[in-house]
Amino acid sequence: MRRTLRRSVVWAAAFLLAPVAVAAAEGPVPARPSEFLLIAQIALLIAVGRGLGEIMQRIGQPSVIGELLGGLLLGPSVFGLLWPQAQHAIFPASPEQKALIEGIAQFGILLLLLLTGMETDLKLVRKVGRPAVFISIAGIVVPFGCGFALGQFLPQSLLPHPEARLVASLFLGTALSISSVKIVAVVVREMNFMRRNLGQIIVATAVLDDTIGWIIIAVIFSLASGGHLDLLSLAKSIGGTLAFLAISLTIGRRLVFQLIRWANDTLVSSAAVITVILLLMSAMALTTHLIGVHTVLGAFVAGVLVGESPILTGQIDERLRGLISSLFMPVFFGLAGFSADLTVLRDPNLLLLTGALILIASLGKFGGAFAGGALGGLSGRESLALASGMNARGSTEVIIATIGLSMGVLSQNMFTMIVTMAIVTTMAMPPMLRATLARVPLGKEEKARLEREEAEEQGFVSNLERLLLAVDESVNAKFAATIAGLVAGTRGLPITVLHVGAQARTQEKNRKDEESAENTVRNAAKAIAERDEENAARDVDVTTRSRRARPKDAVADEARKGFDLLVVGMDKVLGAKGYDKKIDEVTKGFQGPIALVAAKGRHLEQPASNAFRILVPVSGSGVSRRGAEVAIALSRTSLVPMQVIYVSTTRDNDPRRAASMSHMHEEAILKDIGVMASRYDVAVHTIMHANMSPDAAILREIRTTRADLVVMGVDRVKGDTLNFGGVAASVIEKSDVSVLLVSSGDSETRRSGTAD
Repeated sequence: MRRTLRRSVVWAAAFLLAPVAVAAAEGPVPARPSEFLLIAQIALLIAVGRGLGEIMQRIGQPSVIGELLGGLLLGPSVFGLLWPQAQHAIFPASPEQKALIEGIAQFGILLLLLLTGMETDLKLVRKVGRPAVFISIAGIVVPFGCGFALGQFLPQSLLPHPEARLVASLFLGTALSISSVKIVAVVVREMNFMRRNLGQIIVATAVLDDTIGWIIIAVIFSLASGGHLDLLSLAKSIGGTLAFLAISLTIGRRLVFQLIRWANDTLVSSAAVITVILLLMSAMALTTHLIGVHTVLGAFVAGVLVGESPILTGQIDERLRGLISSLFMPVFFGLAGFSADLTVLRDPNLLLLTGALILIASLGKFGGAFAGGALGGLSGRESLALASGMNARGSTEVIIATIGLSMGVLSQNMFTMIVTMAIVTTMAMPPMLRATLARVPLGKEEKARLEREEAEEQGFVSNLERLLLAVDESVNAKFAATIAGLVAGTRGLPITVLHVGAQARTQEKNRKDEESAENTVRNAAKAIAERDEENAARDVDVTTRSRRARPKDAVADEARKGFDLLVVGMDKVLGAKGYDKKIDEVTKGFQGPIALVAAKGRHLEQPASNAFRILVPVSGSGVSRRGAEVAIALSRTSLVPMQVIYVSTTRDNDPRRAASMSHMHEEAILKDIGVMASRYDVAVHTIMHANMSPDAAILREIRTTRADLVVMGVDRVKGDTLNFGGVAASVIEKSDVSVLLVSSGDSETRRSGTAD
């Protein structure tokens, strides 16, 4: 640790001294803004802020503390005190030069609020419900009242405009009452407590705090702009804010989804989705400015809507997050720390007031959150842990203080006091939260939920983000739409329905078939959502496309937009030699996993039926487990137990291996599937056929169990034509019930399974 610290200091010093030497060599500060100084300032803020942020993370503190401390080191508190000439050379006080870096910082505020909004999980707030609402209200009202009262008694010397004491008191009350959702979420996540019930309540409460806080700031900004309490202007601001929120969360929500989808599916330029997200943020920020409230509210709401977009992939999220974290965060928080002059705390009166501010902020937030936890039905230990977590101010208070300083509502000394309070409360939060969370016991139901979610992290269905359904006008296509809708309904996944090979049909026929497939998908998704309260509010987004290109080209064009699974439903599955030529063409355009549907038996008459008697063959391979996962997802609409049969692989049929094996291996595999199904309240019956050929065992159990759907995980064998192995082909050909094959992708390594 000491070696790391020394290295970081050396590198920071190197970055610091290089521009200092050049700046000193250039002589006086130029009259016009200097690009050299701007680049030097950004480089210093990034190098020192990120370096100290790394050190902070290594000692269990949020990286934002390091970025604030970096600004303090580069500002008048340290660097300006030790070497004022060099500090003034790099950070001149000329308004033109300051405007350059402050412009970047102001845009950084919007990006930070965009990121905060993207991390705001409104579904989590709805899920937690009553406790989060009680805690958030009590945790805001009590410290807000304390901060407002403190503002009313502050000496006039701390107020830039004593006649506007009301507005300053409102800003101070807000700064003391809002928790930083980013800091809270980071600490809870680092402690692996995010999925715990209490962890979710803490984060949901911080989300509500942040949301309410930015609405309050928007109203106070409007009030501050007028300079006095004007009831008409205040009502106009509140009405405009409520109207903006109402439109954004209804019409705007749908519009944002469509724009992101359009960018992802239509534009071919690099980072097109990120470009659209930044434009959306800017448009909404400008909108809030035009209605008389601060731009931060527009950026925050834009982040909330973007974060809920059904096709926002992890890759896009990480790229945007990386840009903000590596550039804009250290610049903004570094400048915030730079603006805070800790040398003023040498005045005993200001130091005493700062201590009083920290004490009032901590006691007010802690007491309010603890009382809210008790009212929300939490135990004493849970309320104590929650109150400890909600005391972190961090980034939110710094942004609020920066806005107040830029508007002239807060004085420089008051700004320094608030930044000091934010740093102290944030640094105190992690150890307090760790100590109190360690004393909160784990309940039985919570333990079962955590085990299920841990298993889902490595699962196939739980990691799907977007489905592509390729169909024609056949009955089998409608059955495939049912299967795709059920899989999507488990997690509210968006689906694109692609109609291929439709050249000879009329436009009216095309339109009716498209509507039929889309309605089938929606009805199936709705059926599975009704069985699961957690998913009941999710709406499956369905897009329909009809392509006249060759099936291979049509699927390939869609596949580049990013899909995790291709579901295929065509009239004819098998041909004279293997799989039908049309299916072979369709699957050649997709490199990922495929679900091939073959409707038989009662599903030829009832293709939209969503209740199945499922038979799942497993062999212990990864791909057979993938098939079991899909079968469990489909079984969630059925009251009939799922039948799981262990079938031998090519390796198992080796006499030398069979002679040395007991049934422990097979029983362990069946038990694993049973445990996985029980996490979703799906009942299973297990069967073992270790010494029979796989296809024979499967066909026999179809008759014995009266199954109407066989779900098989199979390997996609590389070659010139589509091939899932002999077992899969034999079952499709000889079975008189429907079959669903769930394959590995072309890029996945072939493993031994039921396809062998």
